[in-house]
Amino acid sequence: MDYDTIDADRFGRSLRGIGLNLLVRDVKAECAFLEAVFGMSSHQATADFAIVTYGEQVFQLHSDGTYHAHPLLGLLPESPPRGAGVEIHLYDSDPDEAARRAEALGAMVLKPPADKPHGLREAYILCENGYAWVPSRPKD
Repeated sequence: MDYDTIDADRFGRSLRGIGLNLLVRDVKAECAFLEAVFGMSSHQATADFAIVTYGEQVFQLHSDGTYHAHPLLGLLPESPPRGAGVEIHLYDSDPDEAARRAEALGAMVLKPPADKPHGLREAYILCENGYAWVPSRPKD
């Protein structure tokens, strides 16, 4: 599927399984963060919307303004963390590399890379919208 040219109707009809849609203050800034720290790709990024891919996974970003008439917008806190209680695990990302890139961008590394008893090495990185991104790899 060509995410750079697909129209909204075909894209919507193609979605299956569980979907992730993150509301953000600045779509293009969030895209830049996800690309720089985790190597994700952004498609059709505008001020209001982007399709984001991480390997074979696809999710969406929407600006707050696109939800102006939606009741969910009124539930969002004015300041981060918006995504408190949600961890977005990225099982194909090196936590040490991601943490270094995040720190270089001035992002908050909530928990530095560490080996966990559940078999993974992971870090917790907050984006400017307060979502907890968790790059994870099987530990050595």
